[in-house]
Amino acid sequence: MTRQSERKPDSAPETIPDRELDILRLGEQFPLLEGIRTSRAIRRLRSDAVPRALIRKVCEAGTFAPSGGNRQPWVFVAVDDAERRAWIADRYRPIFQKYIGPAIERAEAENFPDRLKRNMSASLHLAEHLHEAPVLLFVAGWKRRGEEQFQALFPCAQNVLLACRALGLGASFTTLHRSFGRECDALLGLPENIPSAVMIPIGWPLGSHGKPPRESVDTKLYWNEFDASSVERKRPIK
Repeated sequence: MTRQSERKPDSAPETIPDRELDILRLGEQFPLLEGIRTSRAIRRLRSDAVPRALIRKVCEAGTFAPSGGNRQPWVFVAVDDAERRAWIADRYRPIFQKYIGPAIERAEAENFPDRLKRNMSASLHLAEHLHEAPVLLFVAGWKRRGEEQFQALFPCAQNVLLACRALGLGASFTTLHRSFGRECDALLGLPENIPSAVMIPIGWPLGSHGKPPRESVDTKLYWNEFDASSVERKRPIK
């Protein structure tokens, strides 16, 4: 019997001709809570093309996120042009390498758990192969009163990630592109009052979806009042 965490998506993530994909039905019956529990970050992606109709479908899921006053500030820019992807990757890569380098050295020196080393390795792989991801999806949004509306754009991005899970696509959430954000937004044609907030590389996964390691909710949930003593046994609060 197949365990829930190993449940196959409605269509196996293989290279499937567009004409054979039932876009309307694909992913529609995927259980919501299973999707939430198994939507781990997939950073190792195949270079095979993803049909634009599937990208449209995950963006549509994004539009059903909550937003204050139902303002729906989000704008999506899906980059599947190879030259533009390479331009973004060439700027993303050195910034991430500089960021992750000290952490990798510390992980080796202090013998971090293997799961943390694997996470770093996958993140570095994405940075070094970002140009190969078939789609770089940017979630941008209108500013309001001069401020970016992250409170709407982040839930929107999460909906996109869940939709990718239901369709069998691999995806992950990153904001590192904001290190060269104005330059990147100019490439995307985004004006200053509609900046990008999130970049989601999307493709068919090289690995598989599954439950990521999580601490029990019972160590995170408090009724009526937070108990600092239970947390301080693990890490200092001040």
